[in-house]
Amino acid sequence: MSDDRVFAKCAWRLLPLMLVLFLANYIDRTNVGFAALTMNKDLGFSPEVFGFGAGILLISYAFFQVPANLILERIGAKRWMFCIMAIWGLLSASNAFVQSPMSFYVLRFLLGLAEAGLTPGMMFYLTLWFPSEYRTRFWAIYLCGIPLAGTIGAPLSVLILEMDGIGALHGWQWMFLLEGLPATALAFAVLKWLPDGPENAGWLNETEKQTISARLDAEPAQKKDLWPALRDPRVLALFLVAFASGASQYGTGLWLPQIVNAMGFSTLTTGFIVALSNAVAIVAMLLVAHSADRHGRRSLHGALAQLVAAAGYCAAVFAPDNAVMLLGVTFAVAGTLSAISPFFMILPTFLRGPAAAGAMALVNTGVSLGGFAGPAVIGVLKQQSGGYESSMAMLAGLLLASALILLALGRAMAPRAAMAATA
Repeated sequence: MSDDRVFAKCAWRLLPLMLVLFLANYIDRTNVGFAALTMNKDLGFSPEVFGFGAGILLISYAFFQVPANLILERIGAKRWMFCIMAIWGLLSASNAFVQSPMSFYVLRFLLGLAEAGLTPGMMFYLTLWFPSEYRTRFWAIYLCGIPLAGTIGAPLSVLILEMDGIGALHGWQWMFLLEGLPATALAFAVLKWLPDGPENAGWLNETEKQTISARLDAEPAQKKDLWPALRDPRVLALFLVAFASGASQYGTGLWLPQIVNAMGFSTLTTGFIVALSNAVAIVAMLLVAHSADRHGRRSLHGALAQLVAAAGYCAAVFAPDNAVMLLGVTFAVAGTLSAISPFFMILPTFLRGPAAAGAMALVNTGVSLGGFAGPAVIGVLKQQSGGYESSMAMLAGLLLASALILLALGRAMAPRAAMAATA
């Protein structure tokens, strides 16, 4: 069996489950944006209260990512993913019983703590199975859970909101319950179908396991020590890129339902418009990731995608009508999400083992901190200005600066890559 067939076999076995896990994760993380369409009025939450509560999840999420990945590296993916999924499903469903700003803040904070290990853990897990030339496109498939959560979760969420009054519960309470509890059920699928690594996969024979091990061992020399990796200038640069990416991703993701609703669309129509913008993002993500793996210039691909997103925000700021504004926001969503896989997959090209696990978690912490700052700042700017133009201009500026960092990083790393190739 050729190497490509071995890795294709692994991909077909692992990626569908990984994608479903992330889809459930992202719906639970962001469905509060749809809940806000009715919850804010029912509970008397101001834009500032909602923005802070929606974003505080990312603070706890940020703080626990590095420890979570080190735990995974020590005890294995199967047991760790089972634990965190069982807990976060229950916590997500518990949001149905929020009554005050403080209970909203506390539950969102605890949910972020429980969810922190999934994405950086899956990113590290991918490096245990696939060499570098496969990772960007396979990671993009996993990350398609983000726009899929919008494509599937948006219509689902607004339909559940229509259950208002059934069983003496509000629609947003039903939404948290019905979208939260499946994550706990999926935890048991992890125990059955997610092996800790190739050596534990009963569906691989010894020759296939040796093929995977040989290809991974043939990768260029990489750092394995944790603490030096966390101080590496390249890791710190990617942390800044991730911060801008997170501000855009969550800023738009959590506020987009309210942005569209404010244009005069009904709650139901809002869900389908958000779904359409996310469907466009899925196509863009897969095309950019395939090109990045084929050409190997991940920094350039990430930078160009972020520049497209920045241009989309600028178009939305100066849009003469709602149609142009929606088109600009769609480009912003697609560009932001398309950049994630290329810039994250720069890390495994120079890190491995605990160093890769820790650095991936640290960079994803940048996404989380940006994900807290973005929605919170948008809430403040919305309350002060009454519109979203200043927020979109802010996100455009962040992405422009981030794209410049990626271009500089790619230029700085080019000589090292050439030396590694000739060594």
